[in-house]
Parts: sequence; structure tokens; C-alpha cells
Amino acid sequence: MAIKCIARLRSRRVVQDQLQTPNEVEAEGGCCWANLPQELLWEVLLRIEESESIWPQRKYVVACAGVCRCWRFIIQQIVKLPQLSGKLTFPISVKQPGPKDSLLQCFIKRNRSTQTYYLYLGLTNSALSDGGKFLLAARKCRRPTCTDYIISLLAEDFSKGTNTYAGRLRSNFLGTKFTVFDGQSPQAGAKMGKSRSSRLANLRQVSPSSNYPMAHISYELNMLGSRGPRRMQCNMNTIPATSIAPGGLDPTTQAELNPYQSTPTSFLSKSASMENSVSDQKNGGLVLINKAPRWHEQLQCWCLNFHGRVTIASVKNFQLVASPENGPAGPEHEKIILQFGKVGKDLFTMDYRYPISVFQAFAICLSSLETRIACE
Repeated sequence: MAIKCIARLRSRRVVQDQLQTPNEVEAEGGCCWANLPQELLWEVLLRIEESESIWPQRKYVVACAGVCRCWRFIIQQIVKLPQLSGKLTFPISVKQPGPKDSLLQCFIKRNRSTQTYYLYLGLTNSALSDGGKFLLAARKCRRPTCTDYIISLLAEDFSKGTNTYAGRLRSNFLGTKFTVFDGQSPQAGAKMGKSRSSRLANLRQVSPSSNYPMAHISYELNMLGSRGPRRMQCNMNTIPATSIAPGGLDPTTQAELNPYQSTPTSFLSKSASMENSVSDQKNGGLVLINKAPRWHEQLQCWCLNFHGRVTIASVKNFQLVASPENGPAGPEHEKIILQFGKVGKDLFTMDYRYPISVFQAFAICLSSLETRIACE
């Protein structure tokens, strides 16, 4: 009952909190919730976080973070990053690396009539039929010389001038090269002002010119047509190659992580500047390549082991692993970082893990869904 009361309180305060500073909110009585003994409050919130581990129950953890500054601070300390907990809780989670120990299972639904793609987090083993937790949506926009996929935090809002705009994917004319753009620069989140006027201004100042390239995807011409697998390579500009090594650099260690920020930031080091060239960004970045399939003599087709997650053969199916750049391959180069495959006419599975985020994984999968003669 107490949790439901917190949720109702959050629903009444959410609009007010977006228009007022924390000091203004607390001055109007919001701080009364902070008068509980700290030890008791910490224990209660900790139990809520542990018990509500899956969606839709996890919405109560988000509701607790919106009660007041004191509760928000404690929730910030309790809720672990997805790479440690394997849980996606706040909107910022879509830009944070996935779990280290296992693949996080998601699925994509395609709406052909509107050229829209919806990404969901799988909640159960039968999530493909029961539905899941909505994460991201993308709408395809064809242009004379390229194709854009606008990626949004909301299922029906694809405008670039709001804080629901997450980023975009752009292809060249042939559909052989793609660029993933983050919707906000690394410095933008840290520079957001605390006043009401400055926060509202930042929500309106998201524009395509501020997009930051965070990954480059390329496909090689398939000389075997539909009989042969695609060859793809992903250069992850914002993820160091050392991140997959034992004790390697975590791509979030030098980034400002704020789970309660409406528009998440990129995972580039603060020391990097927006003026760095693309070639400079690629140096030392993680490179992903598709795992080579094997030829099945009985089935007369190329095969990959998706462990039951893919049921329909398609040239769009793939598994990505880290490329052993400038050195011998190790055990870390055998781990599947992202796999994508078809299970229905307009239904696909997408499983990803550390060090890429669900936003990056979704963008890569969208590039595979793009049908061009040069890729087939």
C-alpha cells in the first residue's frame, strides 16, 4: 500500500517537478518525506529495489526516485548500473553498457505501414507473445541521397526538438555504410543549468546539428547473393578496445552518469572534444565484426548457433564479436556481444551485452534491416 501511495504521489508531482527547481519543490513541502530516519528510509528503499526487480513492478523504484531530493539521492546510491545488475531502470539506462555476465534479451517489432520499429525488453521466456517493456522506437525516413532512422524514447514522438529524441542512424545511398549519432553531446548534460528557464531552454535546443557520431557500420558487397552471409564491421568510436579485456577500461568510468537526467549523455571521456576528427576517434576504439557462419551440408545453408533465439533463416541474421585488432585472439573475442535474428514476419530478437548499450545495439540492428541491393 505504501508503494502505491508513493506512485500516486509521483504521478501528481511529475509535471510540477519538471518546471521547478529542487529548492522550489522542497520549499512547498516536498521535503517532508525526507524527515524519516535515514537508516529506516535506506532499508525501506533497499527492500523495494530488491523486491521489484522486473518490469512492470520496477516502476515503483522510479516512483521512489521522484518523491524528493533525499529519496532520489538514496535511490541513486542503491540502483546499480546495468552492467553490474543486468537491470534497465531509468531512461539513461538505454545509453549505458549492458550486463557483463550474460546477454540481455530484447525483441523488435516492425510496423510496415508506418515504417516504424519498436524495441522491447523481454520480461519472460514467452515475452515475444506476451509483450515486454518498451525501450525505444525508430521511424524510417527516406531521403534522395540517404536513409535516416529517427530513434526516440517515446513510441509516437519522433520530433528532434524534444528531450525524447535519443539519436539517429543514417545510411549512404547504397546502404553499405551507416553512422550512428547520439542525440546529445558529451558536454551537454554537464552544462545543463539548474534554473527553470535554463532547463526549459535546453529541452528545446536539441537539433540535428548537435548530433554526435558514436559508431560507424560498414557492409561489404556480397558476391554470393542471397546464398552468402553478409560481412559487417562496426567501429564503436566511444568505446575503447581495452574495455573487453580483463580489468579493462569501463567506458562509463570517466562519463557523467545521472540516472535521473531526461536526456542521457554519450559515453565519451570528458577530455575528448567535439572537434576531434572521425579518424582520430576510431584510433583505439572497439571494433566489432560478424562471427563467421559455418556451411551446413545437410541443410545446404550457412548456419550460426543462436541457442534457440532465432527460428527463421535470413541474410539479416548476425552475431557480433570483438575483432582481435593488432594482436592474437583471446577468450574475450569469442563472446557474443550482439546477436540479431528473425523469428516472425515482422518480429526479430535482439540480445546484447557489455560493453555496448541498448541504444547502440538497436541502431546496429536497424542497419541490418535496411534492404539495399549492395548489401544483399
